[in-house]
Amino acid sequence: MSKPRLLTVLLFFSVLFFSCGNKTGKNESDKQNDITVDYDLGSADESGIKTIHVFVALCDNKYQGITRVSAALGNGQNINTNLYWGARYGIRSYFKRSDEWELLTAQKKKDIILERLIFRHKEKNYFLIADAYDGKYIKQCTLDFLNSGSGNQKDTLKINGKTLGLGGNAALVAYIGHDGLMDFQLSETFINTDNIKRDMIILACFSKRYFTPVLEQANVNILVWTTNLMAPEAYTLHDALTGYVTGETNEEIRERAAAAYARYQKCSINAAKGLLVTEKR
Repeated sequence: MSKPRLLTVLLFFSVLFFSCGNKTGKNESDKQNDITVDYDLGSADESGIKTIHVFVALCDNKYQGITRVSAALGNGQNINTNLYWGARYGIRSYFKRSDEWELLTAQKKKDIILERLIFRHKEKNYFLIADAYDGKYIKQCTLDFLNSGSGNQKDTLKINGKTLGLGGNAALVAYIGHDGLMDFQLSETFINTDNIKRDMIILACFSKRYFTPVLEQANVNILVWTTNLMAPEAYTLHDALTGYVTGETNEEIRERAAAAYARYQKCSINAAKGLLVTEKR
């Protein structure tokens, strides 16, 4: 799609964005101290443990084609104030306040991934690994997410004696952030070669439209993705995972995601359901 035509489409759909858009992105950073736990890379998945790997491209006014937000929220190199990480409804802040998840480690990193969080579900045998990518490297974040979803990028780590799967060794991979495919094209192909169908959530603007072509051969199960502009804040993912860890269907998970989005964005449930859909809708 040409840029003029794309701009026209975005303007056309801006009505839905303002009625169901980002009304909660406040600059309320998480001030809690980091918890540190040593861990070493493992070599194999541990039976019975399932992991969820979340790839977060930090919001970035400078390096991403987004509608500008405040300097603090849109600093893609600052995990403490970033809209999708350290702000009130960012992944780090929101999940640390959750009654369902317990934070085991918050490890400061550098270069492309600035911080990695590892959470354990308080009732189910699930671990959640969330990586905050420097907003400048949104393309690499997208590539890592797609290669993981198709099973072509796998890793493990050990924490407290348990081996956790990363990337393609996770049961579910999720992407949070700006839809970089609106700004750049990928020359890579994502072909599943291990015949394992992984679950996937993509919370980014128009993710169904832009990710469909690149996922044609990836053999994935889309739980939730989007048909329009959206605010990819943590509550949508959090409530979708509430259903996921208890074995709900795609439609039930989507219903939870839409209910959370409608509640926090103060829009109608029908608008939220029109925005957040499953693979088959």
